[in-house]
Amino acid sequence: MELYGGTVSLLEKGLNFSADRSKAIAQNVANADTPNYKAKTVDFKSYLNEAKTAQLEAYRTDKRHLPFSPSSDGSPVRTYANFRFNQNGNGVDMDKEQADLAANQIYYNALVDRMGSKFNSLNNVIKGGR
Repeated sequence: MELYGGTVSLLEKGLNFSADRSKAIAQNVANADTPNYKAKTVDFKSYLNEAKTAQLEAYRTDKRHLPFSPSSDGSPVRTYANFRFNQNGNGVDMDKEQADLAANQIYYNALVDRMGSKFNSLNNVIKGGR
């Protein structure tokens, strides 16, 4: 049984996306002075495609049929194109990283607030509205 028609699991996936994005930003900031380091980002499109295909189930009439599985090439973390922001070949733009960090924090806080609201509603139902 899924709570709220799967809303909680979708919020969980959003939180996972935000956590992975935060890790990528932290790696970029930590390696801002590393020569030839290429900045990383988390690809939202990969997360979206995974969520779409993960919900699809193929009907197999025979156990020898191949199971349906999403075609994913692994991690949604991607490196930027060969941008160079520093003379040492480093591809980290600190202004962009700070803006991405702020946007990600707002996104994360909105998801946590929504998740808390869902659980408060569920708690209210369990207690019988008291």
